[in-house]
Amino acid sequence: MTSLYAISDGKLRPAVRRALSNEKLIEDWVEADPSLLGLDAMIIGRQVPTDHGKFIDLLAMDATGGLIIIELKKDRTPREIVAQVLDYASWVRTLTTPEIYERAEKYLGSRLVTAFREKFGDGIPERLNASHSMLIVASELDAASRRIVEYLSEEHGLAINTVFFNVFEADGREWLTTDFLLDQGEVVDRSERKVRAPWSGYYFVNAGLGDHRSWEDMKRYSFISAGGGEFYSKRLQQLSVGDEVFVYDKGNGYIGYAAVTSEVVPAVEFVTQDGPLFDQPLAEPRMKRLEGPPEEAEYVVGVEWRRTVDPSNAKRFKGAFANQNIVCKLRDEATVDFLLSEFNVEKNKDTSVLSAKGE
Repeated sequence: MTSLYAISDGKLRPAVRRALSNEKLIEDWVEADPSLLGLDAMIIGRQVPTDHGKFIDLLAMDATGGLIIIELKKDRTPREIVAQVLDYASWVRTLTTPEIYERAEKYLGSRLVTAFREKFGDGIPERLNASHSMLIVASELDAASRRIVEYLSEEHGLAINTVFFNVFEADGREWLTTDFLLDQGEVVDRSERKVRAPWSGYYFVNAGLGDHRSWEDMKRYSFISAGGGEFYSKRLQQLSVGDEVFVYDKGNGYIGYAAVTSEVVPAVEFVTQDGPLFDQPLAEPRMKRLEGPPEEAEYVVGVEWRRTVDPSNAKRFKGAFANQNIVCKLRDEATVDFLLSEFNVEKNKDTSVLSAKGE
């Protein structure tokens, strides 16, 4: 249960949780900004008609071309909404790439390839809808429905989750908070294990360059980072000392290969070989703006760079794996083979340990 307090004259005043007077507002807000649900995605349809006479509240697409069904509970019972979103998923999985183009371009009023590149900074995958996921948006779910969602995700590997919208009021002001029922990263990982190749042993890491992150700082002080919300920074917790990562620059390609040397800590606590990170002459000093509060702060993982290239010479090929998540497991065999070659990494046949050819 989420609690919220207003600070007034040095005292805490509890905000009162209340129902949203108009649930249509949530649909409007999410349509305008899917990141409210922690999604790096673009909306490609609203009130999308299915072949069964029903309408999906919102349909989105992520950077991999996967589809996301977003359904608001509205006035339906909790069990009705779970059954409804599963029914929608059974229809969405049948959509072909041409059908998705047709529906998306009718909604967008423009070419899908153009909108996709503007959103993700990369070309659209040739095949769309290789995977799909489901998000139920609700102010609450009963215990039985929670168990059903957990069971479908944890036991059967379905990419289904619930996002709770909570509205709080205090002193005439209103706040909106969102919480996931399940960890979304784990939901996606369980789903991928059912349909994708075995894990290669390498991790994909999104560098998130721009705004307040500099590739020069990352190389000079031996780190990778994420922040601006727990949805992003928490992904760094997947990395342990010794893990090997390929770092990706969104819209360009792969720019680095490294081994993890220290696990995640707040950037303000990270110590380089020259001293505390924030005491160094950073190429991008705006990074220091994210030293607090904890839920919004920048977090850092220490690495030893084995190979790096300038973003202008990023390694890529048509169809190379890319993902909107900060960290995920690399499973695409073609991408792994390409990266091993481009970054001069070979597999030691005797020990099966992966190492770089020289330093």
